[in-house]
Amino acid sequence: MLPRARSRLLLPVLAAALVGALTGCSLLDRDAGGTSVAQPSAAAGGGAQLEIPTTVAAGQVSLLQRLGADGPLRTLSVERDGAWQCLDCAGDGVTSRGTLAPELVERLQVLLADPALATETDQARTYRTTCIDALTSSLLTSTGLITSQDCPGEERTRVAGEILLLLTQATPAEIVG
Repeated sequence: MLPRARSRLLLPVLAAALVGALTGCSLLDRDAGGTSVAQPSAAAGGGAQLEIPTTVAAGQVSLLQRLGADGPLRTLSVERDGAWQCLDCAGDGVTSRGTLAPELVERLQVLLADPALATETDQARTYRTTCIDALTSSLLTSTGLITSQDCPGEERTRVAGEILLLLTQATPAEIVG
């Protein structure tokens, strides 16, 4: 299958771009026409790679978090039915799995379907990270990437903020530095 093979080849490049966004570099840049384009990045070679999501379908969400530039990358993926998998949840290398409670699944689906989420994407806000050594959280939704940092003066997004709170309260969310 050519499309699946191509997505496997793009995974390391897109993963490197996401990691770059979480360490303070911009994931997206605007070309002269105002459209977003992925910035080029070098693919890391060798070693086992984490399965970092690069796209999600409607009703799914992935959360990528990193504390500072050198902290471990926590990756949480939640399926439409509420099943979740967290890689390196507490910075200890452990992978955890579980299922959200039915009322949380319902609330998450309402939030993911909220039209206001489209106005909170990095692209719509022309978001740029501004803090050093802050907790950077990026939600990957079917609408787009939504990044926030825990730092003074950071403007909070309403819908994405609720999604982030729901996910961090319902799953192993503590990052140990």
